[in-house]
Amino acid sequence: MQREALLLRAWSDAGSAIDAAAAAEPGTRRFRAIWISDVHLGTPGCQAAALLDFLKRVESDWLFLVGDIVDGWQLRRQWYWPQAHNDVVQKLLRKARKGTRVIFIPGNHDEFARKYLHHDFGGIEVAEDWMHETADGRVFWIMHGDLFDGVVQCAKWLAYLGDQAYEFTLKLNRHLNVWRARLGLPYWSLSKYLKLKVKRAVSYVGDFEAAVAREARKRGAHGVVCGHIHHAELREIDGIVYANDGDWVESMTALAEHADGRLEIIDWAQQMREARIAAPTDALEELLRGSVS
Repeated sequence: MQREALLLRAWSDAGSAIDAAAAAEPGTRRFRAIWISDVHLGTPGCQAAALLDFLKRVESDWLFLVGDIVDGWQLRRQWYWPQAHNDVVQKLLRKARKGTRVIFIPGNHDEFARKYLHHDFGGIEVAEDWMHETADGRVFWIMHGDLFDGVVQCAKWLAYLGDQAYEFTLKLNRHLNVWRARLGLPYWSLSKYLKLKVKRAVSYVGDFEAAVAREARKRGAHGVVCGHIHHAELREIDGIVYANDGDWVESMTALAEHADGRLEIIDWAQQMREARIAAPTDALEELLRGSVS
């Protein structure tokens, strides 16, 4: 637990080392609220560079960190904290200092932070859950989702075992995608493919979604925003809006609220693929414009 306490202290203190005058990237999109979860900083599987690129290109009044931002389970086994992960933390702190209200709702992998509820670290508020009202007057209950996971709650040893198996799958996936990149093929998630193909896993996802929607109804909310299962989704379940913002290990997705209250899942992996395809065309057009002038 000492490492985790030091990490939180470093999170808070890092703000003094950040350039507050840093400008936003060109082409920044503005939203009313953004939700991200399951970043798993502290693991090799974390897509920190992609997340940092996303955070540079979006601004919002609210930014919700919906759990498993830091992977305390992995850090207890082996310390792993490259510069890219520190850059993500610094970017979050910068957003908080520049006026974005940043709410951190711990998950099961960063459950150590639940000891610090109602505190803030560098302007980032720690909360157990949250009720957020959208611009069109709907109320959404925000929580990580692990409380609705029977494995995490009733058989934690099995959850740890599953976590190690998941890490192995991600490691295998990284090697696979190195070869795919050399062949000019896009990124592909092996673990996501396996989860969608296994009938029991699909049943688990459906049960999880139905359970959190029922609880949101009990709490008088119009909808629920969560993470935990690494599966982005935005749909209605028995009159309740179920929104899962996905993850930044496999899918690289976020949930965003527009100025009018409309919700949207942002698939950053897809946007990066489209940008790479468009880049040569843009460069050619720039070259042609230069030659004409």
